Amino acid sequence: MKFAWAAILLLMFSIVAAAQETSEVATPPNGDNQHASVSQWIGPVKISIDYHSPRVHNPAENDRTGHIWGELVHYGFVDEGFGPTQAAPWRAGANESTAITFSHDVKVEGKDLKAGTYALFLDVEKTSPWQWIFSNHQGWGSFQYDRKDDVLRVPVAAQDAPFTEFLTYGFDDRRPDSAVAYLQWEKKRVPFKVEVPNVKALYVAKMRQDLQSWAGFNYQDWQTAAQFCADNKINLEEALTWADKAINGPFRGATIGHEEFATLSTKAAVLSAMGREADADSVMDKALHLRATDAYSVYAYGMGLLRNDKKDKAMKAFTFNQQQHPEDKFWTALGLARGYSANGDKKNAIANWEIVVKNVPANLSNRTAGYEAALKKLKEAI
Repeated sequence: MKFAWAAILLLMFSIVAAAQETSEVATPPNGDNQHASVSQWIGPVKISIDYHSPRVHNPAENDRTGHIWGELVHYGFVDEGFGPTQAAPWRAGANESTAITFSHDVKVEGKDLKAGTYALFLDVEKTSPWQWIFSNHQGWGSFQYDRKDDVLRVPVAAQDAPFTEFLTYGFDDRRPDSAVAYLQWEKKRVPFKVEVPNVKALYVAKMRQDLQSWAGFNYQDWQTAAQFCADNKINLEEALTWADKAINGPFRGATIGHEEFATLSTKAAVLSAMGREADADSVMDKALHLRATDAYSVYAYGMGLLRNDKKDKAMKAFTFNQQQHPEDKFWTALGLARGYSANGDKKNAIANWEIVVKNVPANLSNRTAGYEAALKKLKEAI
């Protein structure tokens, strides 16, 4: 008789749960396991995780700490006694299957995974490693899980973590081309690393698309795209075309380009990245001699040369700046001070640092102490 009542209660629960999931009106989620989602961008790539979040205390007076892993969440693949599968992993959440979506192809723990939406399961074991499973499974929960639907399995080390009441997904160690996704609950954290090895190429593809739309009517957008390619030494032939469009006009008859220091220096940067140094120097010479080129622009150009250990070229730029802008007593002197310092000419460096300290603009007064310190250090070294 006990077994008969148990069967009836199980049937009643199943009917209520099924009715709740198929209801056409809003009802609370099963077990009050609230629906949650989290997203993270890696460059132009979007990753989203959609899940239901159980809590350790459910109800509030029922403390399940120490009884989550291996009890509430089963070890390995088990027959849950419901649905066709006899070997189900954990659904890595509650209620419906946890889903993860990638907008572009990625690598997960170093293995390739195509763009798309996958059911996310977790094989929890008594000892490390555990195993994340990305599946084409379309069912509810893990009751219809079938290994043949697996697309990728990756082993990971489960980690001890601070107590977390609600099962939570998140992302950390976020870098330009990767991030670490993780599940954290009770006192465990289970990560997996997502990488986008072609992130720069994806940016270029998006720029190419953007430039064919409204963004393409702004010459500065063409310059920005060309500069990105120059900085990253990627897509240089097309970048040279983009740089020329920024100078000469992106759309004939619709908008104009601007031959100015910024656009010419971007073209020079592309040429330099292509190894065409003589052509780059010729373009920069033109940029430096433009009437509108100010002292700061020449100083910034010279500093870029210094950072790339082109000391001779940098000194020529700083000297030219003083000749071209004799009225400027700050940027011209600052360039020479830094150039002479880099070349070990302490006497001339000191002379120019002294001019700098006396002519700091009001908007840069917060840097005065640093300039004075550089001057003092040089004087003490003589």
